[in-house]
Amino acid sequence: MNEQRNLIFAVILSALILFGWSFVAEQYFPTANEPSTKVVDGKQVPATQTAPSAGTAAAIRNRDLVLRETPRVRVETPRLQGSINLKGARIDDLVLVTHGEHLVTDSAPIRILSPAGAPDANFASFGWTGEGVALPGPETVWTASSDRLAPGTPLTLSWSNPQGQVFQIRLSVDDGYMFDVQQNVANRGGGAVAVKPYSLISRVGESKDPDSWTIHTGPIGVFGGKANYDVDFSTLREDGDQRFTSNGGWLGFTDKYWLTALVPAQDAGVEAAFRAGTNNSYQADLTTAPGIVAPGKAVSYQSRLFAGAKEVALLDRYEKDLGIRQFDKAIDWGWFYWFERPIYSVLHWLFEMIGNFGFAIMGLTLLVRLIMFPIAQKQFASMAAMRVVQPKMKALQERYKDDKAKMQQEILKLYQAEKVNPMAGCLPIVIQIPIFYALYKVLLLSVEMRHQPFVLWIKDLSAPDPLTPVNLFGLLPFTPPSIIAIGILPILVGFTSWLQFKLNPAPTDPVQKQVFSIMPWAFIFIMAPFAAGLQLYWVTNNVLTILQQKWLYSRHPGMKAAVDA
Repeated sequence: MNEQRNLIFAVILSALILFGWSFVAEQYFPTANEPSTKVVDGKQVPATQTAPSAGTAAAIRNRDLVLRETPRVRVETPRLQGSINLKGARIDDLVLVTHGEHLVTDSAPIRILSPAGAPDANFASFGWTGEGVALPGPETVWTASSDRLAPGTPLTLSWSNPQGQVFQIRLSVDDGYMFDVQQNVANRGGGAVAVKPYSLISRVGESKDPDSWTIHTGPIGVFGGKANYDVDFSTLREDGDQRFTSNGGWLGFTDKYWLTALVPAQDAGVEAAFRAGTNNSYQADLTTAPGIVAPGKAVSYQSRLFAGAKEVALLDRYEKDLGIRQFDKAIDWGWFYWFERPIYSVLHWLFEMIGNFGFAIMGLTLLVRLIMFPIAQKQFASMAAMRVVQPKMKALQERYKDDKAKMQQEILKLYQAEKVNPMAGCLPIVIQIPIFYALYKVLLLSVEMRHQPFVLWIKDLSAPDPLTPVNLFGLLPFTPPSIIAIGILPILVGFTSWLQFKLNPAPTDPVQKQVFSIMPWAFIFIMAPFAAGLQLYWVTNNVLTILQQKWLYSRHPGMKAAVDA
């Protein structure tokens, strides 16, 4: 009867783990990028990935046609290529030349900005509002000082109205992703004018990366010295405009890896807003106090535009050198920022030393195990010691089964006499949880790990292991559903977990025994959707744990005998 009950319990527990975890993970723990490769006829080939375009089908036209319809000047930097639209003075055509869309050598680069009317429209614009003065607008065609913007080669856009006001936008760009924007107004007319500079980012469509409990995508900003992750696209649709006042800071839109952001002068008071428009469009904008321009005088306003990848070194550089407050918070590190940044720094340092992100992850795992070595030794010793005192505990439980208080007192005395700490075995697991979560976040958010290969069939450590025996490693002509598309690394996670549990003392409680017998195999399904880099960490950690246990038992044979007893 007991065996039947335990079997039923095991089946129910397995179902809860498999289906319950899938639900929880989908809601709170984004697992990995889409697979970059797939296996067909036993050969690994790039996976074809297509993303739906934003906006209504009728409004979308071929991007090349849209770009050819307007006068433009080129943008060329080591990381960016594209053009600036002279009609409306819009920065609306940029690609990231060092980041490809897919994992193939001839992949198109990631597009970060796109003109209005084209797929995934996303652009930045700079201008002025005012009363009683003719102002440049979306249809204004500006005059450019040259046909190219590049590092060390600035560009000035100019336009004059009939009343004698001259408007200029002076643009410069660095070797990263930062544009410097200086908006100037010179008054050559007969009377004073009031103008108010603004800057905006407009986009059509929401982020293709899901917004979740562990990663924020969508509107983002720093206001009053504090990062704000509370506004998302649904907030704008349901609650309307979101307005902020701030001294400096920044705001924009973020995806998992990419960011477009407006950065005002950090000593300037600004009014910021996120807005939702028609046809699934959204806007982030900044304005400052209006300025009065007397005849013969000029005023200027300085701001910046970031459009690129959220590379940690660059974000840190801009925060330090340009004084942009909390610019590194463009990456949603979450509550454990203080712990995740050191994990990232060590991992990236190892990558630079070794040259392979997979081996860097293994090196990080080894460092963690070395730091935790003394604690793990105590854990193993405590587990074996607990096994030794199990018969005495059973005797006490039987003797005082009708007096729970007395039983607890006697068991506590037994622990003290035998110098056993029943919680010692839990400490390494408790310590491991924040390390595992920090690594999960680092591997999930780091654009530096995107499309990084390991060895053999692991071509992208930020995506799940693509090789699965379910379809005989691609020899069978079908793609298994994700819940059973179990790769080689998740299988190794389960197998090494099983070996690790075999080396530990078996629980005396039958329910606990069932749980521990199921968990190693449940890990296979739990870990299957996660990034291969995280799976590699777990396998490496399990192997090192097994080796440490084996070494400990070789030095203390009596401890191994206690475990086997």
